[in-house]
Amino acid sequence: QWQLVESGGGLVQPGGSLRLSCTASGSTLNDYAIGWFRQAPGKEREGVSCISGSDSSTYYANSVKGRFIISRDKANNAVYLQMNSLKSEDTARYFCAVARPGTWGVLFRLSSNDYDYWGQGTQVTVSS
Repeated sequence: QWQLVESGGGLVQPGGSLRLSCTASGSTLNDYAIGWFRQAPGKEREGVSCISGSDSSTYYANSVKGRFIISRDKANNAVYLQMNSLKSEDTARYFCAVARPGTWGVLFRLSSNDYDYWGQGTQVTVSS
């Protein structure tokens, strides 16, 4: 059974950086597409980035493209989200999720409907 844990969130000033980690116990992340999502108070959950399970291809929402980098660490069974040049609008709770195997287009769709297992999230607050 999947148990996903996100970590690395916190309070950071605009322009700063954070690296979020997604780790799993009980299963390996290595063969699955993993997505990062975020949800701010009063807003819908938004897809941020995805890394494929096959060849670790990556995809980003336009709002974070060029600032965020998703990567996979197979040795440590982890997926990271490096967030640079953070803005106040990046403030949200960030979640990682495991995509349903064999879902066509999961990399580009960034839809929460494609994901079956979720962590509890980690809070990111960008403020001066």
